[in-house]
Amino acid sequence: MSQSITIYPAIDLKDGQCVRLYKGDMDQATVFNDSPAAQAQEFVKAGCEWLHLVDLNGAFAGEPVNAFPVREIIKTCDVPVQLGGGIRTLETMEYWIDQGISRLILGTLAVKNPKLVIEACKTFPGKIAVGIDALKGFVAVEGWAEASELQVVELAKKFEDVGVAALIHTDIDRDGTLAGVNAEASSTLASAVSIPVIASGGVKDISDIHGVVRAGNLDGVITGRALYDGSLNLGDAIKTAKGSLSC
Repeated sequence: MSQSITIYPAIDLKDGQCVRLYKGDMDQATVFNDSPAAQAQEFVKAGCEWLHLVDLNGAFAGEPVNAFPVREIIKTCDVPVQLGGGIRTLETMEYWIDQGISRLILGTLAVKNPKLVIEACKTFPGKIAVGIDALKGFVAVEGWAEASELQVVELAKKFEDVGVAALIHTDIDRDGTLAGVNAEASSTLASAVSIPVIASGGVKDISDIHGVVRAGNLDGVITGRALYDGSLNLGDAIKTAKGSLSC
């Protein structure tokens, strides 16, 4: 019997608006809602258990930029929120946790300062996730603008047994493309480590949710553009994730 997974609706923040990028390109952004908080409330009404937020400007600036809409979402939504983008210091982590963020996603920091990630796991137990953004199997950093020489599994293994709550594995080539989630690559990563893995990038319709459920070793999946374009119904996705709709 397939395990139940969590659906994470994605709200990507650029210049205070809810957008989706194509393959992580800031110059290829489509605005879907001028009010990120209103968008978040729609997802909560549809039954989501978590929200996934990314401060896109922050990812490039190396510090929080879209703090106002993030705070509005936290205030108006009663589900846990995970946030990535521009989180580079313990002070920034403490600020967001004090604001009510349930989980922080560290990506660039995981590559450039893994010791700080380990320290963060000790300081904020259960609150730290590592974002592994993959480009052709290698890890990309700085808002995906810079490629590293680290392979995905190699990076993930650095964080075994240090208290990382989850790994978020994004296939950049598929992100925002509706080309289908790379459940196979995410599942391969999940088989290599003991940390829960959340798949991300390319979800196009309900078949991708079925695929992530069938993988059997994934903890969840993040979806954005498919929800905004209407090719995926969030309610159906949640039912499928919980085993209420058959695969």
